[in-house]
Formats: sequence, C-alpha cells, structure tokens
Amino acid sequence: MPEAATNEFWRDIKPIENVFKPDAKPEVYLPNAATGDERYYVPFTETVSSRPLWISPERNMWCDILMAKKAGLVNRHYHPHEVFAYTISGKWGYLEHDWTATAGDFVYETPGEGHTLVAYESDEPMRVHFKVTGPLIWLDEHGNSAGTFDVHDYIALARDHYEKVGIGAAYVDGLFR
Repeated sequence: MPEAATNEFWRDIKPIENVFKPDAKPEVYLPNAATGDERYYVPFTETVSSRPLWISPERNMWCDILMAKKAGLVNRHYHPHEVFAYTISGKWGYLEHDWTATAGDFVYETPGEGHTLVAYESDEPMRVHFKVTGPLIWLDEHGNSAGTFDVHDYIALARDHYEKVGIGAAYVDGLFR
C-alpha cells in the first residue's frame, strides 16, 4: 500500500483493481538502490563493482549501479547495442571521449562504440545507473576482441558473489523480468 495522500488533489482517486494482465510479472522495487551496503555490489574488477537492479535473461539485458569507491578501471569494451547511463555520484568517463560525467549527467552510448571506462578520484564514490542491452565485447589494448560478457555471465557472477556474502545465490533470481 502506498503512502496515504493528505492534501494532494488526487487523494480521492481509487487505484485500478486489476493492474496486471494475465501472465504479467510484478515490478521490481528496490528501496535505496544505490545502497552503501557493499554486499549487494558484485565485484567486476579490483576497483569496480556492480549492483544488479533488473535482469532479463531472455533479452540479454540488465540494469545496474556501477560503483567505484576510488579511481577505477572496468575494462576496454565494445557495445554492439545501445547503452544508457545516468550518473548518481562521483566522476567517470571514457578515455576516448572529451567529457567527464558527474552527478546528474546522462550518457547515451550508440551501438558500435568501443571505449575504456574509468572512474576518477572524487569526494564521493562513482555510482552510475546503466541499462545494458546485449553482450560487452572485451577489447585488448589494440581494440581487438578479447572475450565477451553477457547477461548469463553476469547472472553467474552475481549468484556466486551473493552466495559468498551470505545473501544467497537465489537473490538474483528475484530480479528477473
């Protein structure tokens, strides 16, 4: 039940009774998504971790909050599909671009873009909400393909991490839609 309305003009409007179509799944609601509880962040590298927020195994998609508490490096990678990013805190960017994203900045990455994601030293941790479609293609220092990372790799990594930190491997399954 949502918070009770007080003076809002819509306070007497009744909610819809049958909100879900047959076979529809409920929303994912995660309070404090950018939590400081590091158990929810799956390590990607020694300096960068990711909190999964929503996962679609069928569509090879996920939303997460990428976090680096200090200067960090994810990897060089290429996206065959679009990516959306919204900066919550800290500073980050791509070595290949002339901008540095800070809190409130939005980035749309076009399909076919390769880059090196870095987090800068900052008073606050870098926290960025990403919506990723399709695999990441890891690149070597010359821009050549050096492996892949897709939603299934992400799920396996998250299950392993959540089991190790006591949350339980099944936690990630609750994010599937």
